Amino acid sequence: MKTLFRDALLISPDVELEGASVLVEDKVIRRIYTCGEKLPKTDRVVNVQGDMLVPGFIDIHTHGCAGQDFSYGTPEAIHTFAENKLKEGVTTMLPTTSTQSEETLANALKSAADYVKNGGKGPKMPGAHLEGVFINPKCLGAQNPAYLRNPDIQEVLRLNEIFPVKKVSYAVEMPGGAVFAAELLEHGVVPSCVHSAATYAQFTEAYEHGLRNLSHFCNQMTPLKHREIGLVGAGLMHEDLYLELICDTLHVCPDMLNLIFQIRDMNHIMIITDSVEASGMPEGEYRLAGLPIILKDGAVRVKDHPEALAGSVLTMNAALRNAYEVTGYPLKDLIKTTSWNQAQALGLEKVGRIEPGYAADLAILSGDFEVENVFVDGAMLYSAE
Repeated sequence: MKTLFRDALLISPDVELEGASVLVEDKVIRRIYTCGEKLPKTDRVVNVQGDMLVPGFIDIHTHGCAGQDFSYGTPEAIHTFAENKLKEGVTTMLPTTSTQSEETLANALKSAADYVKNGGKGPKMPGAHLEGVFINPKCLGAQNPAYLRNPDIQEVLRLNEIFPVKKVSYAVEMPGGAVFAAELLEHGVVPSCVHSAATYAQFTEAYEHGLRNLSHFCNQMTPLKHREIGLVGAGLMHEDLYLELICDTLHVCPDMLNLIFQIRDMNHIMIITDSVEASGMPEGEYRLAGLPIILKDGAVRVKDHPEALAGSVLTMNAALRNAYEVTGYPLKDLIKTTSWNQAQALGLEKVGRIEPGYAADLAILSGDFEVENVFVDGAMLYSAE
């Protein structure tokens, strides 16, 4: 089946074309037509009407939404979670764990495996992101201290047998943490540092073992100081580090967002949501890692420690809008941070760009960044109408 996406403001890494059309056949982008070119006859035409056509977003750090958390490990939880991520323009996601028992983690990964096996009607799910568990108790944030343990490659491999583990976020200063980075890489898993009190020297040791990622940059990690630059200093200084960034202007203030985008290469910033089950829900009490959390005034906080943020209710489309409004950078540059960079960091092939040969994972956004339609492999899985 041939589908033509007609009259789009095409936004792809380093590309911005008005009046463009995109030909899709057999789940793949076949050709881009510029304004005025003769268009082919197709089985279906999607009239974009001048709105933005962008690569579908890749959210690599998301715990839940719509009242469901990945850790619940039920069919209802994973399907509701995934299908609601479509509403944000997400076409690929890594469901993300929190600090739980290995049994709970295994159940969550089993639900993801079943979702993929049964052809879940939501974003693609190439693997999971393990956050927490192997973190520093001094940097808990909203993680549950009852289930903390030291880095253990055997646990990761056991979980990887259930469902692919694509990324592990942990504290590099924990026992064996530096070598753990190399062990993960040996098995095709991306190591990332977070919830960490590491000094720059401790970071450097892990860096020498292959660490190239920092999760939710600036949050729950050692800050930049004049006598110890910590992980924030490392993230600003090392050009080959990929930085996850929660662009809600709450986890990271607008001035800091501007600083990061000015200092760092746009090719290594990855927008994430770090969303929790409260995302898309009314104000009230919810849970994260077994702990009660409160959503109020757009922020999610740990009920017993209200100074601690507990993930977010951010959506990927809103995060892109925030980045655009705060930084003023062209969308053809910023769009790298919502899909292409994530694909590069994780080794995902043929996603994250609107180019011939790439998967037809697409989102149509209005001028104010509202999601109108979402397509996965060329099939429309979400419409706002």
